[in-house]
Amino acid sequence: MHPMVNIAVRAARAAGQVITRHIDRLDRIAVQSKGRNDFVSDVDRMAEQVIVDTLRGAYPDHAILGEEGGAQGQSEHRWIIDPLDGTTNYLHGFPQYAVSIALTHRDQLECGVIYDPLRQELFTARRGGGAQLEGRRIRVPQRKALSGALIGTGFPVRRQEHLPAYMGMFQEVCQHGGDIRRAGSAALDLAYVACGRLDGFWEIGLSPWDVAAGALLIREAGGIVTDFGGDNGFLDTGNIVAGGPKIHNALLQTIKPYRTDALQR
Repeated sequence: MHPMVNIAVRAARAAGQVITRHIDRLDRIAVQSKGRNDFVSDVDRMAEQVIVDTLRGAYPDHAILGEEGGAQGQSEHRWIIDPLDGTTNYLHGFPQYAVSIALTHRDQLECGVIYDPLRQELFTARRGGGAQLEGRRIRVPQRKALSGALIGTGFPVRRQEHLPAYMGMFQEVCQHGGDIRRAGSAALDLAYVACGRLDGFWEIGLSPWDVAAGALLIREAGGIVTDFGGDNGFLDTGNIVAGGPKIHNALLQTIKPYRTDALQR
């Protein structure tokens, strides 16, 4: 495994230990609201600190962009961290959340790690090196049409001005024969596309730490990841469509009538 991937794996597993150690203490975890339907807990902060400490120990000059700590430092190398993707799930005891860590070099995705601490499943990817689940090569499914496909998504609960457009997209995907799942962790949804548990995914208004690692996983597993315009701006816009080539194209065309100027910002 590439040294930088190894360090990310070490950081993700350490954060996973923090997360699982507090599962039986959910009623005692301090929680604050960052905005509408957006929460942060002491566990998020502790997990992120463990990740940052691990990464800084190996690469002290690298920049970091964390969900809780924001941007730190300046470098051609930047780690993008979500210490607990699915905080709301975690706080409710709903077993769908993960640690997500990605590395960019000159804004190009280089490494990605997603770790599910409950199932102890580790997803890893390196640009040009493929994607793995527990060390085994994974590939995106090659389904040819939305009919019979299983598609992941997330509701824009933090950006409710997008709800009318989103509901139009949702209806169109259903009418084209796609079955839809909303599990509450975009990072895990994208990992599931990479390994074939989902055929595709789309969502509005995500943050870079939600999608960076998962996007690389899918690309290295033979899939396509774009923004709603079919371009590479998903880390900037937060609007993402992903899947195997035919499912990606089908999703892109299906949601196209509901793209608004706001969604393409």
